[in-house]
Formats: sequence, structure tokens, C-alpha cells
Amino acid sequence: MTRIPLVGGNWKMHLDGQGAAALASDISRSSGSIEGEVELAIFPPHPYLSMVSAAIGGSGVHLGGQDVSDEPSGAFTGQVSTSMLIDCGCSITLIGHSERRHGLGEQDELLARKVRIALDGGLRVLLCVGETLEERDQGRTFDTVIGQVRGSLDAVTLDDMSRVELAYEPVWAIGTGRTAGPAEAQEVHAALRSELCSRYDARSAARIRILYGGSVKPANAAELMACEDIDGALVGGASLQAESFLDIARATARRE
Repeated sequence: MTRIPLVGGNWKMHLDGQGAAALASDISRSSGSIEGEVELAIFPPHPYLSMVSAAIGGSGVHLGGQDVSDEPSGAFTGQVSTSMLIDCGCSITLIGHSERRHGLGEQDELLARKVRIALDGGLRVLLCVGETLEERDQGRTFDTVIGQVRGSLDAVTLDDMSRVELAYEPVWAIGTGRTAGPAEAQEVHAALRSELCSRYDARSAARIRILYGGSVKPANAAELMACEDIDGALVGGASLQAESFLDIARATARRE
């Protein structure tokens, strides 16, 4: 089954409003050359979502939130609801990024509620999973990432999975300059797809996109994207420059 790749840019806590709008405009202006071969999504800081939404216009670039609350509304200071993201123009949200799982201690039970409320509210979900260096050194990579998938998708049905993608992001490779080699990354992606096959069915598992994230750059994108079960990239630092982000997207679009 052919899966159109997805390349997402996670801008994290970078840029100001003017810079975010300018970067979005640069990406959207050049996105037409690869449209249809790869989908693009950008995840700006929450305060700039409306500005970025205006900047990308009708370009086909998807706008996403970096996180979402597990509550619909109410007295939850600092949180952002599904309806707020949609009102700003979002169609997708990250959930479970390692900087929230490991940096802020978010557990699978909370993430499962976030996934459920995002899907119920009409958003697509890009669910992030990944192991720490300690877990990898202890030989616990597969137990960790498969456990995260099981816990975070606890309330997700087969029908829901048409609006869910995964991103494998080894924590030890995020922002460090280290990258899982293509064979290492492919091995984990294949295990994740096998888990989806067991949890749902083979046809659905073959359709679901699994992205790789962790110091993806133009220089290493092509060999990673050539792997059978890698269906795109979730890009951090390299997404803060339009040309490097688009170079990764072009490498992804050319994968064989």
C-alpha cells in the first residue's frame, strides 16, 4: 500500500511572531513544487498559530499544535483546548513529544485522554514515542516504544486510526546531533507497524504513517526516508530554516 509521506516541522519554543509568519510564508510559497508527493505540516508555538495560519493561507501546508489539553474547557491555566486549536486553523496536533513525556513527566494515561479528546474534537493526531539512552542501553527499546503505543492508544478504535500517525523519536537523538542509523530506525518502525497490525489489522497497519524524528537534516534525510517503514520525518532544528526543511521534504518525496 502506498503511503504519501508526511514531513512536519516542530518549531518548539523558538521564533517571535514576525519570524514565525515569515518562515511560514517562505515554506508555503515553495510547497507547491512537492505538493502531492509529500504532505507538509508545521507546529509553531501556540501564541503564533493565528499569525501562521494567515501566512500559509490556502497553500495546503497543514497547521498543528505542539500539544493539547485533555480537558475541553475550564479553569486550566496555561492549557490549550482542541476547540482553540481548531479556531486558530489547526487540523493536527502533536501528543506525547519526548519533551513532554520525559521533560514534564506526562504519562500514558494522560496522553491517552489527550488523544481521545483531540480525535473527538476533529483533530488529527501525531503521537510521539521514543526511548531514552538508558532504556536503549538496557535493551528496552522495543518494550518502551510498544508500551507507549499501547498506553497512549488505549481508547482509540480501528475507525479512529485513519486520523492517527506515529512518530518514533529516540530521546537520545533529539537535538543532540546523533541520529539512529537507517537500519536501527527501520527496525523500530517495523516493530511499531507489527504492533499496529496485532492491535488493529494488517490493512490498517499498512496504511498508517510512521515518521522518524531525531536530528533529521538534509544530509541524512534521503537514507532514512529510503527505509520501507519510514513514512516521513518530524523535524526540529532544521525546520527553522525554510530551505533546509524543504530539502528534507524533497528528499522524502524522492524516496524509492
